[in-house]
Amino acid sequence: MDPMKLAGIAEWEPPRTVKGVHAFLGFRNFCQKFIGKYAQLTRPLNDLTKKAQKFKWTTACQIAFDLLKKKFLSELVLLMPDIDKPFIIEADASKWAMGAVLRQQGTDGEWHPCGYLSKSLSPTEQNYKIYDQELLAIVQALTEWQHYLMGGKYKVVILSDHKNLTYFQMAQKLNRRQARWSLFLSEFDLALVHVPGKSLTQADALSQRSNKCEDEDTDNENVILLPE
Repeated sequence: MDPMKLAGIAEWEPPRTVKGVHAFLGFRNFCQKFIGKYAQLTRPLNDLTKKAQKFKWTTACQIAFDLLKKKFLSELVLLMPDIDKPFIIEADASKWAMGAVLRQQGTDGEWHPCGYLSKSLSPTEQNYKIYDQELLAIVQALTEWQHYLMGGKYKVVILSDHKNLTYFQMAQKLNRRQARWSLFLSEFDLALVHVPGKSLTQADALSQRSNKCEDEDTDNENVILLPE
């Protein structure tokens, strides 16, 4: 299995807050179908989320965290991408990071992951409006998996919890960064679908990682971009 497909999980750092624990456990809705004794394994972490519980990262928590990461990496059913079948991308962003999951439907009827992506936002990107952060997550996902998605037989369905992204496909005034994104997106056959945030558990979890990186971006000059 290509390690890059699982890098978002492998590089996950131990949570430092209850919110971080919730994000890590956000994988449960999908993973518990495939990992035995999931409730037992997650108990030390679940205890941290109780309202009356003071947050304290114990040895038991670290052991549970490391073991779950190991199981995520070894026991999840990752499909080999098939360019002759439809793809779905779940993408989400938080204040600190973005996350995405590439999926295809397996013979069991489940939409299995083909790969995971998680990237920390640079200081500049952390100051983007949520609209731009959500769009950045989509651009990053398409960039990562473009060799599977570009020129495919089917529309690439992108699931996002931000309704305003559909506005991006209309004629409008954009800054140079957004214009570059729009031109890049035009190279794909896309269908943007709005879904409730609670439906994007894995992408949301990957976007809640708090590790930070540094980068610079100053593309704020406005341009006019019109559809063809």
